[in-house]
Amino acid sequence: MRRAGCRPRTPRRAAHRRAHVPLPAPGREIQTLDTLSPDQAAAVSELLAEAAQSDGRQAVSEQGRLQLRGGHREGVRHFLLTAGGTLVGYAQLEDTDPVEAPAAELVVHPSHRGHGHGRALGAALLAATGKRLRVWAHGGKSAARHLAQVLGLSLFRELRQLRRPLSPLNIAEPVLPPGVTVRTFVPGEDDAAWLSVNSAAFAHHPEQGALTQRDLDDRKAEPWFDPKGFFLAERETEGGDGSSELIGFHWTKVHADEQLGEVYVVGIRPDAQGGGLGKALTAIGLRHLASEGLPTAMLYVDADNTAAVSVYERMGFTTHEVDLMYRTES
Repeated sequence: MRRAGCRPRTPRRAAHRRAHVPLPAPGREIQTLDTLSPDQAAAVSELLAEAAQSDGRQAVSEQGRLQLRGGHREGVRHFLLTAGGTLVGYAQLEDTDPVEAPAAELVVHPSHRGHGHGRALGAALLAATGKRLRVWAHGGKSAARHLAQVLGLSLFRELRQLRRPLSPLNIAEPVLPPGVTVRTFVPGEDDAAWLSVNSAAFAHHPEQGALTQRDLDDRKAEPWFDPKGFFLAERETEGGDGSSELIGFHWTKVHADEQLGEVYVVGIRPDAQGGGLGKALTAIGLRHLASEGLPTAMLYVDADNTAAVSVYERMGFTTHEVDLMYRTES
C-alpha cells in the first residue's frame, strides 16, 4: 500500500448538490456528492462488480471501495454519471494529500463504453480540481492509456503487482535481529501502536502513512481480516525491565475467491531499518500464507523502488501486471 508548504484546496460542494458539466450527449448527467446514500453506494458497488467481472480486475482500489459506505469522508467526492436515468459511470476523487494533486479513479459500465462517458467523467474531474489531477489506470489497459492522452495527462507512476508460487516455497529460514520477537496482532489492544509505527514507516507515502483508526476499523470489519496473519515485531527496550516496543509488522491478506495470498503491507520503523527485519517479516508472512494452502502470493511495489523490487525478485517474485498513474503537468 502509497504516497513544505500548503496550497489552496478545491472548495467542497455540499452533499447532494448537483454539478452539471456541459456535455454534448443527450440524457447524460453527472452528479457530484460528498456522501452516498445506502442505495447509491449499493448501485455503485454493483457497477464496480460488473465491470470487474468483465475486465478481470477492479477499477477502483480497496480504499476507494471502502470509502463508498460509512458516511462522509473528509476530502472524498463521488461522481455519478447517468444516461437516461441509469447509472453507467462512476468516479471517486480524493483530495487529502497536502502536497500532491487530488487523485481519482473512474469506471464506465462495460455495456456503455465507447460513448464518451469516460471522457465526460475525466472532464468533470479536471473541472473540479482546476486541472490539477492524478488518475489511476488499474491494469494499464490500452483504453485507459488512450483516455489519459485525450485528457492531456502524462504518465507519472508505475505500480507493479508481483507474484510467486508458494509451493515449493524455497526461501531461507527467517532470522530476526537480536532482541526482536514476533507475535500476532490483537485487535483493540495494538491499534494505536500499529497506527504510530505505520505512520512513521510510511511518512514518505501519504496513501499508506495517513491511515487513521477509522481506516483500520474499516479493514478489521472486512470478511478477509484475520489477526493470525497480522505479524508484529517487537524489540526489548533499554533498561532491562522486560518491556518492549513495536518496531515493524507484516500484514497479510487472503483473497479467498482467487486462492491468492497477499503481502498486504510490510512496514519497519525508520530507526529499526537496515537490520534485515523487513526480509525476515516477509518470510514469516509467506510461510503463513503457504501454511494456509494457498498456491500463490502477490504484492504491490512501486517500479522506481528498485531496492524493494530487487529484494522481492530475489525471493522469487516476478511482475504479473502493472497499474499506471497519470497526472496533469501543472
